[in-house]
Amino acid sequence: MRYYLIVGEASGDLHASNLMAELKRQDVEAEFRFYGGDKMAAVGGTLVKHYKELAYMGFIPVLVHLPQILQNMRQCKSDIEQWKPDVVILVDYPGFNLDIAKFVHEKGICKVYYYISPKIWAWKEYRIKNIKRDVDELFSILPFEVQWFDERGYKVHYVGNPCVDAVEHWKEERGEVDHLAKKQIAILAGSRRQEIKDNLRMMLTCASKFEGYRLVIAGAPNIEEAYYQKYIPKGMEVEIRFGQTYQVLSESVAALVTSGTATLETAILRVPQVVCYATPVGKLISWVRSKVLKVKYISLVNLIVDREIVQELVADRMTKENIIQCLGDILPEGKARQQMLEDYEEMNRILGGAGASKRAAEEMVRLLKA
Repeated sequence: MRYYLIVGEASGDLHASNLMAELKRQDVEAEFRFYGGDKMAAVGGTLVKHYKELAYMGFIPVLVHLPQILQNMRQCKSDIEQWKPDVVILVDYPGFNLDIAKFVHEKGICKVYYYISPKIWAWKEYRIKNIKRDVDELFSILPFEVQWFDERGYKVHYVGNPCVDAVEHWKEERGEVDHLAKKQIAILAGSRRQEIKDNLRMMLTCASKFEGYRLVIAGAPNIEEAYYQKYIPKGMEVEIRFGQTYQVLSESVAALVTSGTATLETAILRVPQVVCYATPVGKLISWVRSKVLKVKYISLVNLIVDREIVQELVADRMTKENIIQCLGDILPEGKARQQMLEDYEEMNRILGGAGASKRAAEEMVRLLKA
């Protein structure tokens, strides 16, 4: 069968590549064509466009690059129509992918599957109407989504979380590391330039207050080192390592993490963390968040267990004083460290074991053959 996949960022490239590998095991005649990244290309198939050409986030970047975004959309639709796949598999990235879903559905080209649901439970809940209309099957990786969608009359498949697969695979290759044997704090400042600009300098300044710890930045794959250097305080010794996020975390005794998939990966690796997400005009953003967001938390860790097990310092809560206090609490001998590690075990039990990619591929192939 022919599979057309679309992802819009690095994490999507990782999870889609694992899904593709499993689809090949389930369907020996599988053909792939995709908007994706290097990891997907390594599995095989035709890379039509790299996600780096798609990843525009925020109002101003989207506005500036609107002609390019619209051109990418037109090219993608035309390519799908010409290639005539058996299924289009969309991976997160809702702004682009939901428009593609509508096009494919209206044209009647093929089935539309969504792997890694858009986070419409957090905001833009109205998008569920589009999903019900245009998406044939949705494969969820977060357990609480099943009930959320069910209450709104839409059945989804929970297949487990692919981050568990990715971490377990890495552990099998590299082995366990004793966090406490290392005097290192990991800094994960986000995967987008605006996040790094807003967060990195304060994260480093606060972490440097704890003497005796090396500071290591886990660099995002699509950001050059020179960009990070702009926000490292002058004279501060900081190492930047690219393509080694799990290794950096596994060698660290604690981490400061900008919200996103990284908070979940950090918890799966059992590294105590503080979530840091600064924004311009913090008080205004906090007010807007309280009015717009439909969830109590922004980190996946807290959403999964439905309570705050990691501190979220967001908008006006992200101050130097708060970061230093919260980081100190999770370092060795800190008063909150052991409880966080115990809460991580609860979160991992809720997520379930490895095998998400395999379960998703099996169900997709079964449904397509049926």
